[in-house]
Amino acid sequence: MQEAACKPGNRDLRDRGPGLRIAVIRTPGSNCDQDALHTLRDVFGVDADYVWHRESSLSDFEGVVIPGGFTYGDYLRGGAIASLSPIVAEVKRFADEGRPVIGICNGFQILTESGILPGALVRNEGRRFLCRDVYLKPVNVESFWTRNLSGPLAIPIAHNEGRYIADDGTLDQLEAENRVAFVYCEADGSITPESAPNGSSRGIAGILNEGGNVLGMMPHPERASSEILGEIGGRAILERLAG
Repeated sequence: MQEAACKPGNRDLRDRGPGLRIAVIRTPGSNCDQDALHTLRDVFGVDADYVWHRESSLSDFEGVVIPGGFTYGDYLRGGAIASLSPIVAEVKRFADEGRPVIGICNGFQILTESGILPGALVRNEGRRFLCRDVYLKPVNVESFWTRNLSGPLAIPIAHNEGRYIADDGTLDQLEAENRVAFVYCEADGSITPESAPNGSSRGIAGILNEGGNVLGMMPHPERASSEILGEIGGRAILERLAG
């Protein structure tokens, strides 16, 4: 994957200063925004603040976190209504400029519903809400979000519409372009048909855009970034925003 797109303006993310100023998007029904802000500020010391979904500018920020939750009660589809919020157009601009954007759980749904990332998130196989720890195997280890990651990573999930699907052509393209960020695996790193608890196509748990600066993932790294929570599998993902 080419890393030239991973630049905020003309500044390579690898050469930035002591962290980026990060926007945590708040939308009616999002309920992981406080977790995300706490993790960024108190665990990693990142300069982060909330941005309400009706805002239309991110001029004071250099990166974006779209947290999990149940925006608008997941009516229509998870993330469908929230994807029409004014701030999402600005998130698209950030993505196009190569700035770092991560959508977690409902945030991943918003990224697919808005067309920033391909595919869709639909009801889990078995049609049951899933809340449990899972293991992730990094596939792409070259992007801003995944560079040099090794696994398996233990990170919790909490979703009802977390089954990633796409047509075979899109799935083939994601794999050919090394844009699959994570797949579900077992604790020993092996991959079985049962590894994906929600039935995601080809076991996909997270994907990247063409530039590698936008990551969408269903598991919650903010819930596995501090020893006090008992898990640190998500730490290596979010701490990249700390510089």
